[in-house]
Amino acid sequence: MAHGITTCSVGESSGVERTCTNKHGIFEDSNDYRTLTDQYDVQKIWWEKPNCLYPFLIRVDNIPAGFALIATSPYCAKGIDYFVNDFFLLQPFRGKGIAEHSATQVFDKWKGNWELYTNPSERNITGQKFWRKTVSKYTKGKYEEEFGTTMDGYKLIFRFTNSNG
Repeated sequence: MAHGITTCSVGESSGVERTCTNKHGIFEDSNDYRTLTDQYDVQKIWWEKPNCLYPFLIRVDNIPAGFALIATSPYCAKGIDYFVNDFFLLQPFRGKGIAEHSATQVFDKWKGNWELYTNPSERNITGQKFWRKTVSKYTKGKYEEEFGTTMDGYKLIFRFTNSNG
């Protein structure tokens, strides 16, 4: 079930990231991935590390509508407790407050220093606006936003703390 949504996420992000498939039609940099099963094998880590990697399925009326992948140490930058590795909502569910509600639920699950980033290009204005609005509302404007180089290239980075005190 989650594999189908993940495939949609990768395909959709290709338009923002301007990436193409490998020679086998799989959205991966390497031609070593010949099938979707090969690609899914890479994603198994999210279910194999239950104390530091947390996959969440977003459901609407009991229908899978998206997902969030949250990482903790050692899969975060130094000083970061929680990292939004991926967040996706299928197109039919967008613009209805579902993504903001889902992100807030995830943020509320743990207290600490959070980081997320998104593509800074003009092709991703919608994603940038979503995260700016969601993080600003959640933190009541108390967050950092900057452009910078990450392990995943040049990104628009959001950081905030939701700890009490």
